[in-house]
Amino acid sequence: MQSSTIPTRTGSRRLLVTAAAALALIAGSLAGATAAGAASPYERGPDPTAAALDASRGPFATAQQTVSSISVSGFGGGVIYYPTSTAEGTFGAVAIAPGFTETWSNLDWLGPRIASHGFVVFGIDTNSVFDQPDSRADQLLAALDYLTRTSSVRTRVDASRLAVSGHSMGGGGSLEAARDRPSLQAAVPLAPWHSTKSWSGLRVPTLIIGGESDAIAPVSSHAIPFYTSIPAAAEKSYLELNNTGHLFPLSTNNPTARQAVSWLKRFVDDDTRYDQFICPGPSGSAVSDYRSTCPLS
Repeated sequence: MQSSTIPTRTGSRRLLVTAAAALALIAGSLAGATAAGAASPYERGPDPTAAALDASRGPFATAQQTVSSISVSGFGGGVIYYPTSTAEGTFGAVAIAPGFTETWSNLDWLGPRIASHGFVVFGIDTNSVFDQPDSRADQLLAALDYLTRTSSVRTRVDASRLAVSGHSMGGGGSLEAARDRPSLQAAVPLAPWHSTKSWSGLRVPTLIIGGESDAIAPVSSHAIPFYTSIPAAAEKSYLELNNTGHLFPLSTNNPTARQAVSWLKRFVDDDTRYDQFICPGPSGSAVSDYRSTCPLS
């Protein structure tokens, strides 16, 4: 007589539980892999490298147009730089203000440099070269409003992904603009000067770049206190350039460009491919200090 094995209820239940657990484990692994590999819908351009960030131009061809002061209100006109192709969609944008007694022409190397990595850049002139940081803050925001609402390149700009930057009093103005408009995605003050030292109300991800030997806006009384006062929850970084004075942004400076582009990519484009340049951050002979709220959330 041939014998047969009939599974018991207990054995069947155990098999079902084991199978369910295995399926749950597989599903969880697949979900984790999908989440880890998911790319931001705002990624623009190829995978980044240090060499590409240090090159004089990024992967996007750019064009520019001058905006006359008589055609706008609230700021002094300027120059818009933008990627010529729209094949990858719209772009985030950044407005940049010059410092005390400066015009945009003093900083204009930054325009095509940043734009060529997939941003619309508006380098502005102020109403007066003597305008203080609070006025420069208002003018930066007015420039962004013009860029997204009225300018001829407005259809290329994603109005939900905007940033501000500036040098000296323009840098101080960018801090104030970011505090006043928390919907901004990033701020990048360069050698910032401001009489206000505490920025505890700022909630925008902020990269401050200072010069170790700055005698006009000494880092000990400007950049470092500014950085320290910004809440860590906002995400922040501080890069100090070794043996560098106040005017470092007025000529091509690769450490500045590399870090500024990486910060804008990470927080305006939500592009985590650039985390590698923020955490642990830059090092070497060009850097005297670097601090950041790593790891990034």
